[in-house]
Amino acid sequence: MTSTRSYNSPLREEQARATREAILSALYALMDSAAAPDAIGMEAIAQEAGLQRRTLFRHFATKDDLLAAFWPWLNAKIGASPSPRTPDDILDGPRRAFPRFDAHEAAMRAALHSRTGREMRAATVEGRRLMFSQALAPVLADCPPAEARKAEALAHLLFSASAWEVLKDYGGLSGAQAGETASWALDVILSAVTSGRSVADVPSHPEETRDDK
Repeated sequence: MTSTRSYNSPLREEQARATREAILSALYALMDSAAAPDAIGMEAIAQEAGLQRRTLFRHFATKDDLLAAFWPWLNAKIGASPSPRTPDDILDGPRRAFPRFDAHEAAMRAALHSRTGREMRAATVEGRRLMFSQALAPVLADCPPAEARKAEALAHLLFSASAWEVLKDYGGLSGAQAGETASWALDVILSAVTSGRSVADVPSHPEETRDDK
């Protein structure tokens, strides 16, 4: 009786990882110049990666398969996927994340506005909502449920790529300024909720030392 031994070459595995990385990096590079990210073709991606089309399709059978792998890869590349565990993670999150979004602006906007980007984000909403609820539980434990839900929803919004984009495009802010603004707004809101005050009772600007003389 003969036996067949399966042999996995470490070199072959490394080559496969390198090829996969080249494909994902090529798509990322093309997003910088693409007016419509969804329209980037597999031929263009293969050319950018320096590969033949059949090699590309050996790793990703369809464009949707490629994009499904791309969005988690992008989150890891940016290093700013919002996964808050504590209230401080949420308060500091925009301040840390938004400048990183600036460094990958074309891809971030593609994630917000392309079909596959919207699908990717929609698939994570429920899990992200639960994560924010659990992170804020220590500071919202004594709040009425309706108030807690409002605070959680605002935290979810302000610590998001959508908030980064709106503050840049409509507020005229840089990513760093947008991050500071969103983190400040979160602090104001959570301070108001946990102290029992209405947000309307909270000063609209951080306290400043002024010399009126």
